[in-house]
Amino acid sequence: MHLCNFIPVLAALASVAAAASKTCPSNTPLSCHNTTVVEDTCCFIPSGQLLQTQFWDTDPSTGPSDSWTIHGLWPDNCDGSFPQTCDASRAYTNITDILTAMGADDTLQYMQTYWKDYQGNDESFWEHEWGKHGTCISTLDPGCYDDYVPTEEAADFFSRTVSLFKTLPTYQWLADAGITPDGSKSYALDDIQSALSQQHGAEVTLGCDGKNLNEVWYHFNVKGSLQDGQFVAAEPDGAKSSCPDSVYYDPKNGGRR
Repeated sequence: MHLCNFIPVLAALASVAAAASKTCPSNTPLSCHNTTVVEDTCCFIPSGQLLQTQFWDTDPSTGPSDSWTIHGLWPDNCDGSFPQTCDASRAYTNITDILTAMGADDTLQYMQTYWKDYQGNDESFWEHEWGKHGTCISTLDPGCYDDYVPTEEAADFFSRTVSLFKTLPTYQWLADAGITPDGSKSYALDDIQSALSQQHGAEVTLGCDGKNLNEVWYHFNVKGSLQDGQFVAAEPDGAKSSCPDSVYYDPKNGGRR
């Protein structure tokens, strides 16, 4: 069924609290730390490392000049491999309408500033991140909800990604360490890693375009569900950094080397 056919139903439900996801027991193991198979994947994420990924785009400049922007929230298989595009039937379009209908206006407004596509097509970017990554997170399966309302799991994915991003202020953490965008100087990669890992509680993965710093991945294991579980900082599940030992951190205001 096309999404537009859902909208009248969803709009009528916007003033009603969304159906609750499954309540998980307190002894649920931390993802990537179980010693036996966990059968209840509504309370446990088998692809058990989640990566909150952020961009620093300068050409073209994307998002606020004093903040990194959201790339996504990705499940990994605890070993660096990852699932993708897991349920084509739930590759929803028009994320804006979904969030509005689900009463997630604050999330949508935040995304319009901090979850930006460098080519200017935010909606397409959001659809891609949901279809490729969100559909692979087990606790977002429709069967994990009481009185499931179609597409509500996508709203949960975006709301949780936004709330997690707000706890990871990369720009401020680097600035606190004396690392600020500068078109004329380079920084030691070790200093950037140290500044972010001290705040996060575990090593991060840094990404570069050539010698230019442009991405950071924060790794987490999860106790419980994506919706309500505890995110615990984790070491990267694979060696993925694409940066040299010395990098440039260019400003977004056009100041280039």
